[in-house]
Amino acid sequence: MIQRDASTISLWQGNIEPFQPTMMADHNATYDVVIVGGGITGLTTALLLQEAGKRCLLLEANNIGFGTTGGTTAHLNTVLDTSYDQISTNFSKEDAGLVRESVGAAISLIQQNIERFSIDCGFDYTDAYLFAQDEKQTEALDIIAKAAREECINITLQDHLPVSFHFTKAYKFTNQAKFNPLAYIYGLARAFEHAGGVIVQDCRVIEIHNTRHIKVDTTLGEFTGMNIVYATHIPPGINLVHLRCIPYRSYALAVRLSDNSYPDALIYDMQEPYHYFRTQVIDGKKYLIAGGEDHQTGHHENTEQCFRNLEAFVREHFKVKSVDYKWSSQYYEPADGLPYIGNMPGQPDNVYVATGFGGNGMVYSGVAAMVIRNIILGKHRATEKLFNPNRIKPVAGFTNFVTHNADVVKLFFGKLFPAHKLTELAELAPGEARVVNYDGHRVALYKDEAGMLHAVNPVCTHMKCEVGWNTAEKSWDCPCHGARFDAAGRCLHTPADRDLEHLDITHDLSDVEEQVHR
Repeated sequence: MIQRDASTISLWQGNIEPFQPTMMADHNATYDVVIVGGGITGLTTALLLQEAGKRCLLLEANNIGFGTTGGTTAHLNTVLDTSYDQISTNFSKEDAGLVRESVGAAISLIQQNIERFSIDCGFDYTDAYLFAQDEKQTEALDIIAKAAREECINITLQDHLPVSFHFTKAYKFTNQAKFNPLAYIYGLARAFEHAGGVIVQDCRVIEIHNTRHIKVDTTLGEFTGMNIVYATHIPPGINLVHLRCIPYRSYALAVRLSDNSYPDALIYDMQEPYHYFRTQVIDGKKYLIAGGEDHQTGHHENTEQCFRNLEAFVREHFKVKSVDYKWSSQYYEPADGLPYIGNMPGQPDNVYVATGFGGNGMVYSGVAAMVIRNIILGKHRATEKLFNPNRIKPVAGFTNFVTHNADVVKLFFGKLFPAHKLTELAELAPGEARVVNYDGHRVALYKDEAGMLHAVNPVCTHMKCEVGWNTAEKSWDCPCHGARFDAAGRCLHTPADRDLEHLDITHDLSDVEEQVHR
């Protein structure tokens, strides 16, 4: 089981014991549905299908909640990052209403599951505040508020905020929610097993073969299914959806306050990138959770600075007693503002995907589970067409994605140019890493705290971009499509489905060239 770096573990991961499955998988069985990914999307989908009479197997590469679900700040919103006026423009007014109904149903599904299975996860409905701090933001805020009101969201103009921020205008949205995401999905996992479902952890899917049945090759052997659902946040391998999604990282802190002035609401500014706040009680302790400092994955040279910037921002507005947890998480922005849920492009009809949730993964996870369940059960709904991954919507923002993928092409070739000299190898301090040029070849080097050097081929195993070092989380991150690897090159995050190539080195690195040539 791959462990997270202790310095960047989330509030949720730091306050729960790892889940232990109780059911054994049958390698000789043919499952109705194989779900890949043990986050909130995978577990919600698995439970819905298992309860609908399907025999389901869930495969998780690490441990449940290891990825984005364990790193979310767990806001449950009907007011989305892609505003309803944008959805109306990019799609239609009717589609905006359908999105509003879908995310509302997703929050209701979470509440129903909590009540049905007695899940203690701190779920609570609460208000949300969105505020502007200058004239340009105010104009944008009014547009967001008008469109939200047209979708029957209860929104009111405010003359104060529950936090001490300067603002020019603010609105309050009711019936938003918050919860502990890991406590919730552990409850789903137990309910899934109780219904007859099977969970296998530390099981990475390597490849699938779609014949009469789907043969799923994994690190723990082969499994067979009639359908497969990739609930891995972004699917592994190379697919059209990778060119329609841009990976981002967002940073979070959980802090204790000296004056006990914890806001009882969800709070968002409109800066670029924006900041967001809320309170959560765990084991009787209150924490202020703050997030922000988002940037494209692999495009920030000093990710530790992101944490420092966020902490400075929080300290400017709150009386911080201690910073107890810090972590970051990944999300994928879709080209046209809506997720891709349904049949995976270029694959047979029994291969499904759910990706491109943007910053609203907690609600879109429920939307994805319900859409995929309905498709597999043959219950076709309007949401099937709306979220279809095979759709093509050349909206205005799509030019950003053309630019992004042009940068990807440059990165394919950029690795051919030397950037460091061999003498820099000796300058690595314990815990430090960089990609260096060694006799015309690129080598990713990391020196551990004991002073030992570890070397991997920096070429990402997904689409051959060159990875960069993430200083805060001690990982190799790909700037092209968001694959991530630990310091030893082990894959942490799709779309890569293989580890970085390990390079055996001696103390004086005399045989690195031979290893690179392999």
